[in-house]
Amino acid sequence: MTVTDLRFFCMFSILYSAGLRISELLELKPGDINESRSLIRVRQGKGKKDRYTLLSRPLMKKLTEYNRLYKPKVWLFEHRPGEPFTESIVSKRLKAAAREAGITKRIYPHLLRHSFATHLLEQGTDIKIVKELMGHNNIKTTERYVHIADTFKSNIKSPLDDLLMEEDEV
Repeated sequence: MTVTDLRFFCMFSILYSAGLRISELLELKPGDINESRSLIRVRQGKGKKDRYTLLSRPLMKKLTEYNRLYKPKVWLFEHRPGEPFTESIVSKRLKAAAREAGITKRIYPHLLRHSFATHLLEQGTDIKIVKELMGHNNIKTTERYVHIADTFKSNIKSPLDDLLMEEDEV
């Protein structure tokens, strides 16, 4: 990983691991990272309200390295000193990273947010908690992820299936 890549690695990781909108990512300030509680403060997200969301503990090590190398002043992710990255730059870099990884599916920053919600629900996280982490005003907005998570559950087979299949074969 090159030094330049570290910025984007951290950005993409936060988009997925915290469920942020790209605008929320780009408005983060260094003081919005609460390392001791593993939280990210989102200021004035959609709906103009503040919230806290998750910060991956393993990612914190990368962010510490990032802060040491780049020493952000105003914004957590600065394109130039005091100037945040644009949504366009981050989107283009994400698409380029996906291409380099051989991913042919259409990739965009909001897809990482969708994946965050879907994966939390698949793990059994209460929908009300997911709603708060996502910053949704209405539970109905969060409920659309339940359908996606349920689609994946329909592909899961019970461990008993294999045992009963073995009995039938004997």
